[in-house]
Amino acid sequence: MLGPATLAAVWFGGWLLTALVAVAAVFLSREWGAMSAPRRPARVTAAVIAAVLVAVAFAAFERWLGGWIALGVGVLVAAAVARGFGERKSDAAFGAMYIGAPCLLVLWLRAGEGGAAWLLALFLIVWAADGGAYFAGKTIGGPKLWPRFSPNKTWAGFVGGLVAAGAAGLAHCAVIGPQLSFVSALSLGVLTGAAAMAGDLWESMLKRRFGVKDSGDLIPGHGGLLDRVDGLMFAAFVVTAFRLAETRGALP
Repeated sequence: MLGPATLAAVWFGGWLLTALVAVAAVFLSREWGAMSAPRRPARVTAAVIAAVLVAVAFAAFERWLGGWIALGVGVLVAAAVARGFGERKSDAAFGAMYIGAPCLLVLWLRAGEGGAAWLLALFLIVWAADGGAYFAGKTIGGPKLWPRFSPNKTWAGFVGGLVAAGAAGLAHCAVIGPQLSFVSALSLGVLTGAAAMAGDLWESMLKRRFGVKDSGDLIPGHGGLLDRVDGLMFAAFVVTAFRLAETRGALP
């Protein structure tokens, strides 16, 4: 259900995408509060939700600078709230930025001419990287990538994910767009895939730090929403950088 709903929101954009991002932000903030602030999860969750949703509200009207300023203020407020209730202010501040920044980037990617193609590239490449990494890791196995934090991931899976992501980037740009050169499309796929897998490893490290197995229990058998979109959150920065470079004619 999540895949079709996401694709519909990406395609139609507008308030449908904004609503999806806002709902996702609420669930992600709830999971972050539960992980990072076990004594006062509700207080920290509320502060992070407020920080992100105010920024999203600005972005809904394409007030991008206002969105980033609002998020910056929200980060400071979340830190103050956490400190006032005896929780780590750095964790609350990081959580607001960790969740809020990708939300703004997703909305910005969809805005303007060609936005649907750019945002669709983000999702398809990340999904391809996940699938390629899983298939290669299961079929080839071999040395572990980072056994301290993620004992199930292998170097074979990492390479498989990069190959699948690169192929997805080439195919997407050739069929749907954006119309990039071979080198740029391949780079978009590979670097986005690498960022997605880095985000997955980062989330594994965070869960180990907070002493939890999953970020939540929203998806039975698969953990929380944060476990599902951790790679997407990192990859959004790479696709944003490519779109900015493309608009400025800086890509080869």
